[in-house]
Amino acid sequence: MRIFRFEKNGEIKWGWMNENLIGEIDGDPFLDFRRKEAIYTLDEVKILPPVSPSKIICVGRNYAAHAAEHNADVPEIPLLFLKPPSALIGHLDEIILPPQSDQVEYEAELAVVMGKQSRWLSPEDVEDAIFGYTIANDVTARDLQRSDGQWTRGKGFDTFCPLGPWIDTTLFPSDSLITCRLNDEVRQMSSTRDMIFPVNHLIAFISSVMTLNVGDVILTGTPAGVGVLSAGDKIDIEIEGIGILSNQVVSSTRIIG
Repeated sequence: MRIFRFEKNGEIKWGWMNENLIGEIDGDPFLDFRRKEAIYTLDEVKILPPVSPSKIICVGRNYAAHAAEHNADVPEIPLLFLKPPSALIGHLDEIILPPQSDQVEYEAELAVVMGKQSRWLSPEDVEDAIFGYTIANDVTARDLQRSDGQWTRGKGFDTFCPLGPWIDTTLFPSDSLITCRLNDEVRQMSSTRDMIFPVNHLIAFISSVMTLNVGDVILTGTPAGVGVLSAGDKIDIEIEGIGILSNQVVSSTRIIG
């Protein structure tokens, strides 16, 4: 099932997809809920980020070819960093290029949404703790990431975590194709089977470090082919079995100096 958040007539609601129609959800989709009849079309609502997490945990260099394109070693254990929830935007929202950076790049990623509060999971227990999967763009100010020597600023600007358009609760992403198109030109294409650390090992490892809360999001790493975004660009990330996350890129109106 595809579950997401949307705004209709100024109200934020949970919804579900029935082919191309949307129905409201009564209750909490992470607990007990009832599906209402699907009556809205997508152009009648504003799609929001599909979840409001307490934290966004990200995994660096989880595809060997991506590590190689940055002349970086493949990590021996998962390389973790965080994005602030304030970076979240939804499908069709705008990515804003900050004036502090001259090199903002896209990174197409599979994202995991947690369905249970979890700590010290074993890899065998991970599947039962996952609510579903969605699509993310780990937008990165690469020049700031390099100059700072740590990743918080380069990864943390507002609008630097497009997520959506919905959560698919039935996907088993052992071999799902990830495709990123910049202005309709393919820039990234790889399968989730190429991950260095598969999803169950990533979640088990992260849960050995911190408690994962219901609705928390884990970005699982990007394939090779990352590149620079410019104002006016359109970025589309497609993951087989989920759908397409689309965003436009705009310049900041703020001037620093």
